[in-house]
Amino acid sequence: MKTSKILNVILAVAVIGLVVKVVFFSGCRPTQKNETLETGMAAINLIMSRTSIRAYSGQSVENDKVETLLKAAMAAPTAGNKQPWKFVVIKDKQILNRLASGNMKMAADADLAIVVCGDLNLTFPGEGVDYWIQDASAATENLLLAAHALGLGAVWCGIYPIQERVRMLSELLNLPEHIIPLNVIPIGYPAENPEPKDKWKPNSIHYDSWDYMEEQ
Repeated sequence: MKTSKILNVILAVAVIGLVVKVVFFSGCRPTQKNETLETGMAAINLIMSRTSIRAYSGQSVENDKVETLLKAAMAAPTAGNKQPWKFVVIKDKQILNRLASGNMKMAADADLAIVVCGDLNLTFPGEGVDYWIQDASAATENLLLAAHALGLGAVWCGIYPIQERVRMLSELLNLPEHIIPLNVIPIGYPAENPEPKDKWKPNSIHYDSWDYMEEQ
């Protein structure tokens, strides 16, 4: 009898342990998986819904949000971890108006602008020198997505490689020779809500090799 009772106790403990495992794995793991899926879809939606904003409300952008934008930019991938980027934050209205007098009219209403630059002293030598363009572009995309995530509007205004624009901005901001401005990003709270453009084009995709017959 004692042996039977002991066996019953052991069996009961095993059953309880099995129930706990079933509850844990059926209750927690799918929740964690679902949360990961939701987070992933939110990130994809952020990418797909971002669009260029050229009209701003005039509301000031908080300093902590500006810092978040810069942190996001610096989290971008970079060849050889060279990080050949530099950023100039422009809040001076006179400078913003100077930018607006050129090809960046939206800068007049922006609360600030961030100039994304490449530092030629931090890039690769020889043929790898232009990797800074890829790195600074990746940083720019991170910045644009972060702005969208924070409820801000922003637009990419190209500077490099048009030398007239490079010279104008370098003189305006007193940039040293080894600092090349890639673009200017006016930023502010949006005063417009344009629909994102559908840029999905399956005929832009080739698998394994280029098939010229696809383009005919």
